[in-house]
Amino acid sequence: MAAVELRGVRKSYGSGKNALEVIHGIDCSVADGEFIVLVGPSGCGKSTLLRMMAGLEEISAGEIAIGGRVVNQLEPKDRDVAMVFQNYALYPHMSVRENMAYGLKIRGVAAAEIATRVERAAAMLELAPYLDRRPRELSGGQRQRVAMGRAIVRNPQVFLFDEPLSNLDAKLRVQTRMELQKLHREFNTTSLYVTHDQVEAMTLGQRLIVMNAGVAEQIGAPMEVYAKPASTFVAGFIGSPAMNLLRGEAQGDRFVTTATSAAIALATPAPPLSIHLPVPAPRDGPLVLGLRPEHLVPASAGAARFGFAVEMVESLGADSYAYGLGGGGTLIARVAAGTVPVVDEVLPLTFAAQHMHWFDAANGKRVA
Repeated sequence: MAAVELRGVRKSYGSGKNALEVIHGIDCSVADGEFIVLVGPSGCGKSTLLRMMAGLEEISAGEIAIGGRVVNQLEPKDRDVAMVFQNYALYPHMSVRENMAYGLKIRGVAAAEIATRVERAAAMLELAPYLDRRPRELSGGQRQRVAMGRAIVRNPQVFLFDEPLSNLDAKLRVQTRMELQKLHREFNTTSLYVTHDQVEAMTLGQRLIVMNAGVAEQIGAPMEVYAKPASTFVAGFIGSPAMNLLRGEAQGDRFVTTATSAAIALATPAPPLSIHLPVPAPRDGPLVLGLRPEHLVPASAGAARFGFAVEMVESLGADSYAYGLGGGGTLIARVAAGTVPVVDEVLPLTFAAQHMHWFDAANGKRVA
């Protein structure tokens, strides 16, 4: 086990005036035994950053230290990290046992020690009955457990996971997430995990690094990031459904939104809203008001902050989501299943002062 330090890490492709920088200076300290999740949309640089830690990509600038040792110039085999890939990367002609043992074998570990480690990892991952099977004889979830077992037997200082669950179905993803949590509690090994799935990020990570276009937009505990997003990007990415982001003009305790085209494929433009705020905005002028769907609640007509026409209702059992137009785009409000609105109904909504999020209209950074 070891701490990981990222100090001004940058990555560029090409050189000179044609160089394309894709990682724009990442600084982060990962504590010994911590489970960090790098989360963001496709193309944001999270997998590139992980591959630089593994030594599969060269670093253009900055330093990566593992266990206090700068590893920039070390070969991947000398960094004492184990990586689990999205596509399993198993040897098809080898059995499960041979796949799990191969990394130890080429390092010259004694056969008895290899057997002990493989048997222990197989028991933990419920793979003991499949040790003599080939990968093609396993399900997707079993193959992914083999890939994790191959990393576990290495007993590395750091685990690196590159979207390991993205090829699994929904039920297997939930099950494998639970297995990963158990494994981390068992080994307490420093782990960095890449995903574009914010549900995985929120449930697995002790801290999140939210990536956007090669920049770490925010680093923090999952509920800290959820409750106090640092930018409109983080606010819109973390949370399911996403936070409502309303652009407009603040005037004391009034907020008048801008009418723009709808965010969902509906024929009519989203009308502006005049919202009565429970407390004045932090400043007058152009701002973005963020409201999470679960904080928009149905209200009586006299207590309503604003209303919007329901265009679609998504029923999910215990909860339902009402979608409508207003505030420059699509609005989403969560309503209890017993009070599901109907299409074209004008739904009066209210919200509390502590649930407002304010962002700068120009740069998207959090104001309050």
